[in-house]
Amino acid sequence: MEENMNLAPLTDAEPKEIADAAAEILDNKKGKDIKILYVADKTDISDYFVLASGNSNTHIKTLADEVEYQLGLRGVKHLNYEGRGNGTWVLLDYGRVVVHVFSREAREFYNLDKLYREKREEQTSEE
Repeated sequence: MEENMNLAPLTDAEPKEIADAAAEILDNKKGKDIKILYVADKTDISDYFVLASGNSNTHIKTLADEVEYQLGLRGVKHLNYEGRGNGTWVLLDYGRVVVHVFSREAREFYNLDKLYREKREEQTSEE
């Protein structure tokens, strides 16, 4: 963990930089199927969603906790942390970036990947 002390602070970072940092943290902890979705043109909730899957309830918690810890070290504090303890879906809200860590089953059920892709296709076909 000491190697992260040399990383630049993210306190004034653009949302994409924070999303990229979260994705890298998830990858370093063996998160699965990590995606960064630009959603600002589809929702007022956030600019980016970072999606990842974990192998077990423990892995999901570890992934979310590590994002919280590592981004915190770099000066980025979450506004909200939902799903702590449920083991199937954890959401970390950083304002313009929202990190979602799912079980495989929850990710398939909620299918945010497809939901936001379909919205983009609908908007394209209407134009």
